[in-house]
Amino acid sequence: MSAPIENRKSGKEAVQRGAALDVSNLPTFGFGVRSPMWWGTMGLVAVESTVFALTIMAYFYLRSHATVWPLSRFPPDLLWGTVNTAIMLASLWPNQMAKRAAERLDLAGVRLWMTVCMAVSVGFLTVRVFEFGALNTRWDTDAYGSVVWMLLGLHTTHLITDAYDSLVLTVLMFTGRLEGKRFVDVSENAGYWYFVVLSWLPIYAVIYWGARF
Repeated sequence: MSAPIENRKSGKEAVQRGAALDVSNLPTFGFGVRSPMWWGTMGLVAVESTVFALTIMAYFYLRSHATVWPLSRFPPDLLWGTVNTAIMLASLWPNQMAKRAAERLDLAGVRLWMTVCMAVSVGFLTVRVFEFGALNTRWDTDAYGSVVWMLLGLHTTHLITDAYDSLVLTVLMFTGRLEGKRFVDVSENAGYWYFVVLSWLPIYAVIYWGARF
């Protein structure tokens, strides 16, 4: 009689172990540090922060070896750079709203705020065109012109890529298959936009005020 009892116990324990290993009810996506996308975004931010820092260092290295700065004697006009700074700071609000909506899995909210973010993107990219025209130097004029255009060009590349990424996500939210990971993508895209905006502040200070002090 002991053998059947032991077999029943072993079978019960096997069932319990199987239940403990059942992961079918676990979520297929997560936000923040639980998402591989978050770690990838942080790695990209680390790399791009280094690129910006090296370019800013190159700016001040060139300035330290120049008797006159800027070499063209005309600093950039303040108007368009300041307008774009205001637009980018204002964009943090709809960006945060889109991030919150995504983390609540609120499809209507994501659609609304991503659309607003896209409208803001068109605004600051339009102003950026005027910024390049108001630098009062060309990329091939001298070392000053080259480093200023490099700084503004690097940041513009980030603006364009993030605007394109936002456009794709917005279209998917209206037309694509709505998987949970799409909401994660929106959340991480919003997190990356914080980097784009905050990295602009020291670049703005260097380009527009570094030539004035």
